[in-house]
Amino acid sequence: MEEYLIILLAIATGIAVIEDIRRLKIPNWVTYPTMLLALIAHVVAGGVDGLLFSAGGMATGIGLFIIPYLMGGMGAGDAKLMGAVGAIIGPKGVLMASILVVLFGGVYGAILFALNRGNAVSFGKRLYATTKTLWLTKNLILIPPDTEEKRLVLRYAIPIAVGTFCYLAMEYNGYDVFKQLL
Repeated sequence: MEEYLIILLAIATGIAVIEDIRRLKIPNWVTYPTMLLALIAHVVAGGVDGLLFSAGGMATGIGLFIIPYLMGGMGAGDAKLMGAVGAIIGPKGVLMASILVVLFGGVYGAILFALNRGNAVSFGKRLYATTKTLWLTKNLILIPPDTEEKRLVLRYAIPIAVGTFCYLAMEYNGYDVFKQLL
């Protein structure tokens, strides 16, 4: 991959992380131009094959994260940021990076959950009561969180950036992630 694409990726994910931390939003002025510049760069470098590579990566990135967005688990900006990542690193790259993104996102969420002990205790009590009720009555009755319980907010641009650059580091150090998984 060309150095200017890695620089574009670093700038886009860096701005996305900052904006996600500051405003809980990844703005369109970061994601859309990144997608467009990546498409143009790949077309110039590889013609139709470059276009298919970049568009396929963009579609894969958005496609992988659109379901969690539609279920309310993340914002649209997160899905668009993965589309921008995919437009730069292609379908195989965004697929492998997304595995790392999800792993880092889980660790990140677990750390935030552990740091917010009041929520962890409340969640544990709700989970116990729900499980006990299911066991005794054979009815699943979900117990909603207390109004005082703070909702954890994950700034998912952080694991997107970390997972993407960990994938790139592995690829450039000769570690073929696909061979290891298959």
